[in-house]
Formats: sequence, C-alpha cells, structure tokens
Amino acid sequence: MMKGKILSINELSAERARLRGAGKKLVFTNGVFDILHVGHVRYLQQARELGDALIVAINSDASARELKGENRPLTKQNDRAEILGALACVDYVSVFDELSPRSLIAELLPDVLVKGGDYSLDQIHGREEVEAAGGRVVSLPFVESVSTSAIIERMEKNQ
Repeated sequence: MMKGKILSINELSAERARLRGAGKKLVFTNGVFDILHVGHVRYLQQARELGDALIVAINSDASARELKGENRPLTKQNDRAEILGALACVDYVSVFDELSPRSLIAELLPDVLVKGGDYSLDQIHGREEVEAAGGRVVSLPFVESVSTSAIIERMEKNQ
C-alpha cells in the first residue's frame, strides 16, 4: 500500500492527468516534514478536506539541508515519505530536489495549493501559476508553539 502512495515526479504527473480526467479536485502542499508533529498532522488533515486527493511533495535530503542547515534533515527522505504515506489523509507523496516546488506546481497545476499560516499568500511558491490556471491558494492556520525547530531546541536543552 505504501509503495502505491509514494510516486516519482513522472508517476505523479500521470496520476494528476487521471484525476483531472475523473473530475477530481487535487490539493497540493509541500515541505520538509522532518519530525512529524501534531501541527503537521492537523495541517495535513485540513488540507485534505479541501479536495478529493492530497499530494505532499517533500524536499529531498539535499534541498532540506540547503534550506534548514547542515544538520538537517534528521529523518532521511525515504523515511519521511513513508511516514507521510502512512497517514490516511495523504493520498500521494513525492520527493523533489529543488529548493522551491514552483516547477513541480507549474507542471501539476493543482486545483488547490496549500501552505501553513506561517506563509503569507505572497510568499507561497507557485501561487501565480495556480491562480492563472483557475485554482486557488490557501494559507491554513499555524499551530502555535509546535514546530520541528522548537522540538529540536527542547531536545538540545535537555541534553
């Protein structure tokens, strides 16, 4: 089952075409998802409610390192993909190598592009492409005091 949820970029494009042909609404989000926490879970559940299928694109280990620093990610990309794929609210997971998912978003043109409330609409990569294609962009509420960085900081203090 997990294998069927984790797709290459090419497989994801084919699945997008199938969903579009079936009249299904596709929701797309992305991130590192290094240490899965309750904020992630709530966010992904809310994102899934916005359509018929949810794609979660995760940064590769190399791009996560560039974004978050040399000591990140703590969890390898294949493990992160498997963990996310185990969630009932996630339909598909894919790994991308770029710092920004803009080109992947432009290729897939999801019906709904979602990011957490820590991003303003102006900061959401792919927003212009999705809106130009008739889709919508949503910034979901951010769960305060819950972040991977905060978890890591607490762990470091307790050492």
